[in-house]
Amino acid sequence: MTAYETRRLGDTKVEVTIIGLGMVPLAGFNAKTSYTDCEDVIRTAFAGGVKYFDCAPFYGYGKAEYNLGHAIRELGIRDDIVVSTKVGRLLRTLSKSDTSNAAYGELWTDPLPFRDVFDYSYDGVMRSFEDSQARLAMDYIDVLLVHDVSPDWHGERADHYWQQLGDGGFRALDELRRSGAVSAIGLGVNDTETVVRAAREFDIDCALIAGRYTLLNHKPLEGAFSELQQRNVSVLAGGVFNSGILAAGTRGQGATYDYGSVPEDILHRVGVIEEICARHRVPLSSAAIEFVLMHPAVTAVVLGAKSVAETKENLASSSARIPAQLWVDLKDAGIIPDLAPVKADQ
Repeated sequence: MTAYETRRLGDTKVEVTIIGLGMVPLAGFNAKTSYTDCEDVIRTAFAGGVKYFDCAPFYGYGKAEYNLGHAIRELGIRDDIVVSTKVGRLLRTLSKSDTSNAAYGELWTDPLPFRDVFDYSYDGVMRSFEDSQARLAMDYIDVLLVHDVSPDWHGERADHYWQQLGDGGFRALDELRRSGAVSAIGLGVNDTETVVRAAREFDIDCALIAGRYTLLNHKPLEGAFSELQQRNVSVLAGGVFNSGILAAGTRGQGATYDYGSVPEDILHRVGVIEEICARHRVPLSSAAIEFVLMHPAVTAVVLGAKSVAETKENLASSSARIPAQLWVDLKDAGIIPDLAPVKADQ
């Protein structure tokens, strides 16, 4: 069992292992997964030292929460772990054939028979939290995150939903935190700017940000991460493989970049990273994980896995020793900027 370091979320008492498990693949993301798959992956991750698990109502339309909660009970590990889930969507019972409210069409294979409705109001947040408690079968939830409240998701409706948060959603989160029903609150989004905006308007503890700080993406270094550090907002980093290319590499079959085809310039940059990693005998995936974890704004990296084999690969990748010269070489090659925090010795 790997003894992963733990780090605190903001000013709270919540401590998470630096490696977490995300439930998206286990909710049937573009491929069918079973409850048995879910329990096996969670058992393997926990045995490997992972004690932070992230889910959301959106993942499999309730399937991720339902399966995660059941697995935690079966394994008897609730008191040993931290669980985060999300608010902002309510699940409604609708025809399985109705996909009109799916933002990107059908992402989920064999989901539960629900569809999501956005609601960031006071009542919506409270109802979402109570529904998640029921699906997880938990009397408290460690971390509660506002899900996908960003222009990328909502377009011209973005201001409307942000107003819902300001008029009551944030107040609901604060009441849940003060009551002890949750221990930390924040955002779960795919952009850093929305997190900075929220931190300026409300006292959040953390944010799960997917795919915005990786070996290929460095925009948060332009000021966002510094401001979040000043405000003591802990970053939980998801999507550190940019949806696959930084794990599979240039020769991997079906590799994607941010859930789409891989642009030629990205393919070239990954090829350079692969060559430098090979020179130092470091797996590409290990460099991708460690690069993100080295930034002091980042508290944990959340990795997904749909099988025991993938879970073991993630555990191995996150435990590799990486020589300091690798980061020097990546900077010399122009792959990562000079201001990116790296360790001198590992």
